[in-house]
Amino acid sequence: MTETTEDILGRLADIYAGLSPQLRQAADYVLHNPNEVGVRSMRQIAGSAAVNPNTLVRLARAAGFDGYQSFRQPFSERLRKGSEDQFPDRARWLQSLAQGGSHGQLYRDMASTSLANVEQLFSGATPDEVKLVADRIVKSATTYVLGVGSAHSLAHLFWYIGRMALENLVQVPRQGNLPIDDIAHIGARDLLIAMTFNPYRTEVLTAVELARDRGATIVAISDSRTSPIALKADHAFVAPTTTPQFFPSLSAAFVLLETLLAFVIADGDAAIVDNIKRFHSARYQAGIYVDDPARSQWHTTTRS
Repeated sequence: MTETTEDILGRLADIYAGLSPQLRQAADYVLHNPNEVGVRSMRQIAGSAAVNPNTLVRLARAAGFDGYQSFRQPFSERLRKGSEDQFPDRARWLQSLAQGGSHGQLYRDMASTSLANVEQLFSGATPDEVKLVADRIVKSATTYVLGVGSAHSLAHLFWYIGRMALENLVQVPRQGNLPIDDIAHIGARDLLIAMTFNPYRTEVLTAVELARDRGATIVAISDSRTSPIALKADHAFVAPTTTPQFFPSLSAAFVLLETLLAFVIADGDAAIVDNIKRFHSARYQAGIYVDDPARSQWHTTTRS
């Protein structure tokens, strides 16, 4: 079976904790810059990673390859099959955004990095893994959704929408509580979705460690395969946060959560669809919703 870049990156994340400091430094660069591996020479990669070229050879062997060239081949192959030349219209569009005064370049850079973050998210994950996680969310006794700080809004979004379909979702932490307070009874039949981005929140890591000790399934959403929660997770998704502004971008994490919810509903049984219909029907009957007359199909469907 041919190795994919996702296979290799996953293996590097798995062995990361046991690597020497120099090999970790090389692995960090590869994990964060997989496209560079496919287009630049070993000497250039070593220079950018600030390691000796021989360190890359040793890293390749630690990952199960006989040498650096066989390690590099899947990265080159992925770029060959998915050339950036497929997107000339988008490139011209981004260039046009840079016009228009002093803020034009910032506007262009925001659009460019947001698109790149989402592309990197989807290239680093696979439909099979997203489906597996979605199925586990549905089947778990309780799915805890944890986010603090800027990630709190992401956790709330997932819980708010997901509870329309699922009855096993719990957002943590509750007002005034620590995350470990609200997952005190977590066990092997439960699942924890944990989110944190650099600089990482210690209370999230503490909750992940508790959940791991209790045998729960852990799904980490972070900005690196080597983030503290990703290294302890059963499933880790990398949502890049690159942005030209001061605050990290959460657009890729938002898209990932939407995708997980889409998979939950797509693979769900009739009970999930019925839950959604009942939820919306109750709101229509209570007068909470007002439809746009031109877009009333959903209203008609949910009340039928």
